[in-house]
Amino acid sequence: MLSKLDSQDSIALTGAEAAAEAMRQIEPGVVPVYPITPQTPIVEEFATHVAYGRVKTEVITAESEHSVMSAAIGSAAAGSRTMTATSSVGLALMYEMLNIASGMRLPIVMNVANRALSAPLNIHCDHSDTMGVRDCGWVQIYSESSQEVYDHNMLAVRLAENQDVLLPVMVMQDGFVTSHLLEKLEIIPDDEVKDFIGEYKCPYSLLSEEENLTLGPLMLPDHLFEAKVAQAKATENVRKGYKEVSQELSKITGRDYSEIELFQVDETTEAVIVVMSSAAGTAKEVARTMSKKGQKVGVAKVRLFRPFPYAELGAVLKNIPNVAVLDRTFSFGSYPPLYSEVVQAMFLEKISDKKIQSYIFGIGGRDLREQEVKEVYADLLNENYSSDIKFLNLKR
Repeated sequence: MLSKLDSQDSIALTGAEAAAEAMRQIEPGVVPVYPITPQTPIVEEFATHVAYGRVKTEVITAESEHSVMSAAIGSAAAGSRTMTATSSVGLALMYEMLNIASGMRLPIVMNVANRALSAPLNIHCDHSDTMGVRDCGWVQIYSESSQEVYDHNMLAVRLAENQDVLLPVMVMQDGFVTSHLLEKLEIIPDDEVKDFIGEYKCPYSLLSEEENLTLGPLMLPDHLFEAKVAQAKATENVRKGYKEVSQELSKITGRDYSEIELFQVDETTEAVIVVMSSAAGTAKEVARTMSKKGQKVGVAKVRLFRPFPYAELGAVLKNIPNVAVLDRTFSFGSYPPLYSEVVQAMFLEKISDKKIQSYIFGIGGRDLREQEVKEVYADLLNENYSSDIKFLNLKR
């Protein structure tokens, strides 16, 4: 069946350039910026589009990431479509304002190039930054490739502005691994992007002349609980909204955006690796090679981490006897975040007869090599399990 994908152009872009190109086509009203490696190319490239008059966006050069999110909150509250980008300690500096953005129900979209948090100082990829703010009330979408970065930006804007959601969204890509890697991707024509995104209709603007509004007021014990319950219900609405928007985008591109992407997973699969972002590509390649030798292994890639797709993942793992979860961050004193969510999904589905193993990999940008993935599958197929977390490519 022919789709609108046939009219798209193929182009080679890095993940950072893919984010900037999506932002150019979306043309937000305001983009506050502050540079930080490895996110900087996103705002540099977008600023180039502004400088050449390709978009009419107001770019605000702030003095810190805290100020970036403060400006984003102000512009979104005034009724302007708002996007931005950051990374690592820049995201950490935004922490106070992240909670304000979600608590005020502002549909800001932020690209994040994942990078390790200090100390020690490191500018390379792991997921400690966004996992450190996973409970700030933002929707979180993780991207494997430049193509997904581009597509997820389109999806994120529509999802954030859904009138039943109205929540900020982070779109993640792995720093340097994705942000600086050149890949081929398909670009949707500008007019089709405009049709898909539509005009932003802000339900509550501080600049409204028709009604007086107070956003983010003081709330004492008599009201704050109820406000947070309403925010939690909006987050639950993301589940339905994500499915609707992703299906609509799929009709344009022909690509799938399921919360959980399955690779070689069916009722005969004996072992599955659950993973997020760029590492999924390595896991898929190993699974593909092993399947040619008759080994029944697969990959379950989590795209939507907040809200977490418990039911969808639980339904998949119900038929899988051996499961490994690969996290690219620590949760000191506890099991790592993705593993904990997968265990919860299995608990909710009353799955108690399956084996599951936690692994941590890629801290500070260390490579996940095919050999390590093969070792994970070997552990699963040989039922070599431990209650301890295992570390991949750790120097002995």
